[in-house]
Amino acid sequence: MPNQLFNTGKSFIGMIHLPPLPGSPRWGGNLNKVLELARQEAEVLANGGTNGIIVENYGDAPFRIGRVESETVAAMTLAVKAIQEVSTLPVGINMLRNDAGSALAIAAVTGAGFIRVNVHYGIMAAYEGLVEGEAFETIRRRKSLGVDVKILADVLVKHASPLGKTDLGMMAWETSTRGMADGLIISGPATGHPTSTTDLAAARREVPGGFILVGSGITESNARDMLAITDGAIIGTSLKHESRITNPIDPQKVKAMAEIFAEFS
Repeated sequence: MPNQLFNTGKSFIGMIHLPPLPGSPRWGGNLNKVLELARQEAEVLANGGTNGIIVENYGDAPFRIGRVESETVAAMTLAVKAIQEVSTLPVGINMLRNDAGSALAIAAVTGAGFIRVNVHYGIMAAYEGLVEGEAFETIRRRKSLGVDVKILADVLVKHASPLGKTDLGMMAWETSTRGMADGLIISGPATGHPTSTTDLAAARREVPGGFILVGSGITESNARDMLAITDGAIIGTSLKHESRITNPIDPQKVKAMAEIFAEFS
């Protein structure tokens, strides 16, 4: 179970939003600078009290749906290894937008513990186009690789609208049972936007024994209400200086959030 992976009562997973990687429109031409940022932010998260770290190619917008370019995979692999150089915490990978296959491959060769899949089960209409879940391929690929990489799947992911079922609780159940996701992520409508406690409660009601994380918008002011329902959270924006996603991570904000998580241990 994922809670065993993070070895804690409530899992505090810090997000590293990577700058643009090679091949993306805003790529700056210096991969060493990107890797050094990954190391620095991983150290801040680890020293501040997180239980895990997840990294994503956030700076690569606009995103391609499905398989990313080979240079993106290569750069992300180096970023994961850079994080592992400075931290022993479990590391996760999110390949935007929705490249579960590449994320799983990177996890397999680096020993990363988990991946985030934005659309694992179902179909979502995103701004980039239609995103179709590939649970069939992802679960079988993991089996063929012989790795115990946990799959944390978004339910009705942010920055998108569902095609088909809109009952979040039912989609949570479907993703957990038929999609065989190891954990579920419930988010608000966009990055940094608060997750509805009603949505969290609906997921918990339908998957009472499941591993459920908050995926966006958790802050010091609302964390206790959300953690009372869930098993933890992936936190990025609110840990940044001035809560701006493009700013560096603030060590004091990480420590303050970790103290809230510790109240539930």
